[in-house]
Amino acid sequence: MNLNYDGKVLIFIISGAGLGTDYPASAKIFTEMGDEENDHRRWLIDLFRQKFGEHIPLIRRQDVSGFVHHDPIWFVRPLGIEKVRRQAEAIELETRNFYRAAIASVSDAELRKLLGDLIVAEDRHLGIAQHLSEVELTTTAKSVEEEASRRAFVLQYVQPGLTGLIDGSVSTLAPIFAAAFATHNTWQTFLVGIAASLGAGISMAFAEALADDGNISGRGSPWVRGGVTGLMTALGGLGHTLPYLIPNFWTATSVAIVVVFIELWIIALVRARFMDTRFFRAALEVVVGGLLVFAVGILIGSA
Repeated sequence: MNLNYDGKVLIFIISGAGLGTDYPASAKIFTEMGDEENDHRRWLIDLFRQKFGEHIPLIRRQDVSGFVHHDPIWFVRPLGIEKVRRQAEAIELETRNFYRAAIASVSDAELRKLLGDLIVAEDRHLGIAQHLSEVELTTTAKSVEEEASRRAFVLQYVQPGLTGLIDGSVSTLAPIFAAAFATHNTWQTFLVGIAASLGAGISMAFAEALADDGNISGRGSPWVRGGVTGLMTALGGLGHTLPYLIPNFWTATSVAIVVVFIELWIIALVRARFMDTRFFRAALEVVVGGLLVFAVGILIGSA
């Protein structure tokens, strides 16, 4: 049980430290919870030393029936605020239930008193956390934390994904439609599109991953960003490549053109939603750029 408290204290300390920059109000809550858990641990150690001596046997969570394995919070990146809160609450409830089960099988008066005090403390702990949430997490603090979460999501997922989607949807237009109008062969066009899409996806994945390690910019794991960018780049190119599986050239080209317009409008919507860009401005920039590349491909393929 001592080691369970070591783990709880460590979780609250790491949570407080990890949340300190972007979530100062919640960090204060977990720091105070860690201080209280430290007191509980000392109560247990003092009584154990009094009754059994200096040697405390090594007991892990998996050695105690009923405790559930939780992924270490310090391995979670990015350290989401809701993930920390849920795990802390689950561990508090498990500990309280353990004390309630233990006190039913203990006859020693001093030990029963300690377990009873700890049950009351755990019940109060949940109340204190709620009270701190009401006091510390004011509307302003919550809005700041929500904005920090949104900013992290945009930097780590939306921005790399949008970069990849733009590159895949726009940059592959020229080679695909050039091949289409040069050959009028849907299968050959499909092969060119597959090569262009996958090649662009691999290139963009490495370019994004190697451009920024995320330590200073706060954009998260470079390999996650690279994977998102590469996947969205490939999907952007494959969208208007797959119609060329249709044997009829003009049918395939017509479907591909419709897909291109859908892709460009999706890009404009995402930019307007997450990048604080007015929709019509985003649409104008993306659609005009895409149409220019589309026209270049047709002109070169028709030459």
